[in-house]
Amino acid sequence: MDRRKFLTYIGCGCGSLLLHSCSSAPITERKQLKLIPEAKLNAQAAQVYEKIKENEKMSDDTKTLNEIREIGKKMEDSISEYFYRAKLDDPTANFDWEYILIDKKVRNAWCMPGGKIAFYTGMLDVTKNTNGLAAVMGHEVAHAVAKHSVERASRGALLNTGARIIDIASGGVLSDINRTTGMNTVGMLTQLGIMNPFNRKQESEADYLGMIFSSLSGYDIRETVKIWERMKEFNKGKEPPQFMSTHPSSDTRIKQLNEWMNEVILDYPPIKIT
Repeated sequence: MDRRKFLTYIGCGCGSLLLHSCSSAPITERKQLKLIPEAKLNAQAAQVYEKIKENEKMSDDTKTLNEIREIGKKMEDSISEYFYRAKLDDPTANFDWEYILIDKKVRNAWCMPGGKIAFYTGMLDVTKNTNGLAAVMGHEVAHAVAKHSVERASRGALLNTGARIIDIASGGVLSDINRTTGMNTVGMLTQLGIMNPFNRKQESEADYLGMIFSSLSGYDIRETVKIWERMKEFNKGKEPPQFMSTHPSSDTRIKQLNEWMNEVILDYPPIKIT
């Protein structure tokens, strides 16, 4: 089979696959590619989460952990109620929510696929208060609600497959480039040119959705901007150039959050659950 036919067959196959794998992110309606089954990622995340609980030191600050759980429960209920009232499928319907507080001076928090959430005690220096905790919670939960991990894994798989196809069809040009430079040059350019901008788009979407979820849950979303002002102060100019990062810069986030603030407050007021 010649290369032209090979590419034609592959293109048709990929096109058919993409056609049946497109969906939209909740609320923002951004088009998404989902090739990896969500249930598979959720199961893998649950296994990793258990290992983290075994290997990391859990904080004995039960007061803060209970506050995190309380915020999380309000957000769980508000998100489900919002989608119920909007007559839309609840993207958290299959979540098995869980919350931990890890005793480590790292300014970070995360939410795995399926609702497995962790805060690090170092993040408390940034959140400062209940509204701050809710702002971070909203952002992390938004990643899971918008299925960002599914989307990222799908895009990674597609790019890897595409690169192999191009390498075969071009007679090994990509492999030659990597051998000549002595590094994965193609992978680096893909990361900087495709994956990093895509990841920054997800982070901005999580910022926006996070504000919505915090507002729906009855928290003061004005604290979100203050968090990033504090984070910028903590970083003290140590942030990498934005094009090299998977996250928007603090200045970009502060600007965007301020632009979204009034809209979110007006369009997504607290939901009263009876």
